[in-house]
Amino acid sequence: MLNALHPIAVPAAILIATALAMLVGPALPPSLIGLRTLGPFLLLIPALGLAAFFNRGRAFIALASLLAAYTGHSIVSDGGGFAARAVFTSLAILVPLNILAALVFQERGVRQHHNYRWIMLGVAQLLLVAWAAYAGRSNLSGTAWQDIFNHWLLRSPPTPLPGALVAFFIACEWSESVRVFSAFFSAAGAILLVSLLQESHRLAFNDELTGLPGRRALEERMRALGPVFVMAMVDVDHFKKFNDTHGHNIGDQVLKLVAARLAEVGGDGTAYRYGGEEFCVLFPGKNLDHALPHLEKLRQRVESYAMAVRSSERPRDVAEGKKHRGGQPTQQMLSVTVSMGVAERGADHETPALVLKAADEALYRAKQAGRNRVSR
Repeated sequence: MLNALHPIAVPAAILIATALAMLVGPALPPSLIGLRTLGPFLLLIPALGLAAFFNRGRAFIALASLLAAYTGHSIVSDGGGFAARAVFTSLAILVPLNILAALVFQERGVRQHHNYRWIMLGVAQLLLVAWAAYAGRSNLSGTAWQDIFNHWLLRSPPTPLPGALVAFFIACEWSESVRVFSAFFSAAGAILLVSLLQESHRLAFNDELTGLPGRRALEERMRALGPVFVMAMVDVDHFKKFNDTHGHNIGDQVLKLVAARLAEVGGDGTAYRYGGEEFCVLFPGKNLDHALPHLEKLRQRVESYAMAVRSSERPRDVAEGKKHRGGQPTQQMLSVTVSMGVAERGADHETPALVLKAADEALYRAKQAGRNRVSR
């Protein structure tokens, strides 16, 4: 039994020590608070240098993947929204794949004849993740990546599957020890059970199409609001026209585009899919003067995006479509705008439900005044 557990003794001790430090360890003093984010860099960078110095290729690839993943996550995590989710999902997939790929190939060191292949693979992955994170922000990136990351395989964090596989591989490595084999099979089952509970929660509180928190999540949040908050109702202008003219698929793309913008709201705001083409943005603990500039910025960002739509006259067949190149344009650009109504808690509307109703009435005034504006 001891011989079977010996290879995982050090990693297990490190994991246990880390968990205990998080649970019962003292908080860092203000002068050292930066170590919470700088700590991984202080470990990963020297370790990467040692791997290069000792010419250990597998360790170098694993450490480089971890360093790139942590750096990318640190850059986008504060902004939240689709970019943060895309980067997190990508690193949760690519880092285990990189490490598994390194284990498949024979150890050849860092300085080897074919090391340029790993460099090219790393650069390609960085560019791919950056492209995915930028989805919905420019015509070049488009919204296709949002469809990919909304696939059922990627909607929830994919980390449980690699974790379960690791537990499975450990169990298989020590299959002769019944206790170790059973324990790690149980661990794999526990990981997947927790992931199922997380997925069930996500389905209950998140909107399937846009990835934003849904109406149920908004209602839960409204019950816990304090005495100061702002709520804004957002409606896509002429949404029925998009559906009638271009089809429901384009309508869904418009909703995803607007949702991607709203998800990046600043000022401690949170966007929710309220229903249909309506969204809600909540600013807990903030007043109207704080929220208005962030809402106006959102409105402008939605308006400035030109959405490319395949022309209905373009042939569906690829070969036939090539014959028509050089003639009429095969796609058109659509401009999407939103109207917003905003209200804050006050003497006239003291409950969240009344504030929401006031924001909805302000939204109606914005539409009556010509749309594509913020009304209070």
